[in-house]
Amino acid sequence: MSKPKAVTPAGVSHITFPHVIRPVQPADIEPLMLLWLQASIDAHPFIAATYWFESAAMVRDTLVSSANTWVACHQESGKLIGFISLLNSQFVAALFVEKSVYGQGVAQQLMAEVKYHYPSLLLEVYQQNFRAVAFYHKENFSVVKETQHPGTKLPTWVMRWQNAR
Repeated sequence: MSKPKAVTPAGVSHITFPHVIRPVQPADIEPLMLLWLQASIDAHPFIAATYWFESAAMVRDTLVSSANTWVACHQESGKLIGFISLLNSQFVAALFVEKSVYGQGVAQQLMAEVKYHYPSLLLEVYQQNFRAVAFYHKENFSVVKETQHPGTKLPTWVMRWQNAR
């Protein structure tokens, strides 16, 4: 099955996939949190799973009350397969996709959505999360600071993306 090209309002070409990106809705919170928990455990094998279970209530409160969040949902089934959340109109607090759709462009499309809305983005990523670091480099993020995550004490990088327009 060929994937047709589409053009965003910003004029950036991208490939259309069998999913839609839309703002989060109240009914998305439970599946979003389940995805966040499983994806956090999968993406961070160097952190005990108990840390993520203990962090879930805080993450839920933050994402529900303070973040601008977009979700990727399968077009036919409506199943949530990814999401991205921003705090303070620039900080990428979360970007997670279901493992079954890795490599299918879901994370890129979620990132393109926030890049369309915001001229500058920051994020913090664990240095040991090699897949995420490679993705952010591919998305033209640059390391601006080396730091340590306050909760885990593990080394992280603060990375920044700036619109070139």
